Formats: sequence, C-alpha cells, structure tokens
Amino acid sequence: MPLLGAHVSTAGGVDNAPRNGKNLGCEAIQLFTRNQMQWQARPLSKQAIAAFRETVEECGIRAAVSHDSYLINLGSDDPVTLQRSLDAFADEIDRCEQLGISSLVFHPGSHVGAGEVAGLQRIADNLNRVLQRKPNYRTQLLLENTAGQGSNLGYRFEHLAEVLARSQYPERLGVCLDTCHLHAAGYDLRSRSTYEAVMRDCDVAVGLDRVKAFHLNDSKRGLGSRVDRHENIGKGELGLEPFRFLLNDPRFAEHPMLLETPGGDKAYRRDLKTLRRLKP
Repeated sequence: MPLLGAHVSTAGGVDNAPRNGKNLGCEAIQLFTRNQMQWQARPLSKQAIAAFRETVEECGIRAAVSHDSYLINLGSDDPVTLQRSLDAFADEIDRCEQLGISSLVFHPGSHVGAGEVAGLQRIADNLNRVLQRKPNYRTQLLLENTAGQGSNLGYRFEHLAEVLARSQYPERLGVCLDTCHLHAAGYDLRSRSTYEAVMRDCDVAVGLDRVKAFHLNDSKRGLGSRVDRHENIGKGELGLEPFRFLLNDPRFAEHPMLLETPGGDKAYRRDLKTLRRLKP
C-alpha cells in the first residue's frame, strides 16, 4: 500500500515533525528543514539531527521527504538571485543528508522571460553545478511537476524529461507528481481511460520508474487553468476518482503520497480518512 501522509510543521524544532506526523496518523511526512521564505538559515545542531533521526524511528515514520525553499530559482539569469539559489539549494541537500531524509522535492524553476529552451538548459546546468559539489550523497532530488503559472517550467512531462536527459547525475534525480498541478497543466486524471493515458505519457517522456513520490491535492481551478490552487480531497475539480486510481495502482504501492491541502491538521485528518476509504 502507498505510504500516506502530509506536509507537517517543524515549529519548535525539526524533531517535532515526526511527532506531528504520528499524531495525524501519517506513515510518511514532508517537512521544511529551514524557513522556506528566508535565504539564510541557522545550521542544524548535532542535538537536533540526533533527535530527528531518533524520533523518526520512535514514531514509526516509514518515509521522510523534504521540500525546498520557495525562494530558490535554478532558472534565474540574475547573478545575485542565482548565487543565493545555488547556495540555498546546496544547504537544503546538506540538511537532508544530515537528517537522513531520503528525498528532496523541488520546483524546477522559472525562466523569468528568457524562454523555455534557455530556462530548461539553465536549470539542468545549475543542477549539475550543485550536484558536483555533493559527491557520494544519498538524498535523491525529486523534480516536481508544476501548474505552469507565469514563467514556471516543469508543467509538461517533456520539461522534466529534458532536465533529466541533460543531467550528469541522472541516478541522483527522480520525479514527484502533484495531482493539482497535473490537472492545472491540462493532464486529465478524472476517468480510468484518461488516467491511464496520462500515466502512459509520463512513462514515455520520463519513465514511471523515475516517479518516487506524489503530492495528493485536489484543485480549486479547472483543467488546464495553469493556476496552482490546492483544495481538500474530493472537494475540488478533481473529485475522488483520481485518488482512488492512484491509491490502488500497484505500480505505486510503496510510494509516499503526501497531502498539501488547506485547513491545517483538522483538514489533514479528514483528508487522510477520506483517502483511506478509497483503498481496498
């Protein structure tokens, strides 16, 4: 069965994340290892690292995933923003490695007017630059598909495929699929036939073996809207069927499937209950 969970708070210390996940009934958790809206971050202490690792075990969390800062843009052509992005992204990888977090989910980046071809090349080049600085690291970096707002790249499977193809370290990269983003980008998951067609497209472009995790979010906006607005499970434009298909797809039987839905812990508990009712 997939490992169900949610993006949990680290308020009071990173080692609180596993406890928060356990209290919600999570089998997997996603967390920020640093403030996602600041460039600078205080280093993790040895005590915090040890406490996190111990608490993951104590709480029975089977998969811990991190999400990088929203400020980072590996597609930027501004020298200051790019250097800050490279340094912050490198720090994100260091933190995951220290904490024993298996995967770091990140948005590919935005071309900010340079065009998609130039933007994708820049993202691939900058990923290579960062990974070159991190030899022998175990944390895998997961490209997340996007809704395609503004100049954000990664809203087509072909975008993800291009970055992967240009990587000098393909074995260190994977993919995280977000259901809301797929819907907003025009990938229809709402019927069995369209769901299978989307998965075939993903397999051809990227390879389903590269898909390592999912974000389970309904969508406030319609198919192809290119607007990223998450909704609670079954309350938006997606409805329940796409989540039923995913949860019962044997190809993803051991994958972390993580909520990023609105409403806090109370809504997470409700959404997790809804999802578990969809499993056989």
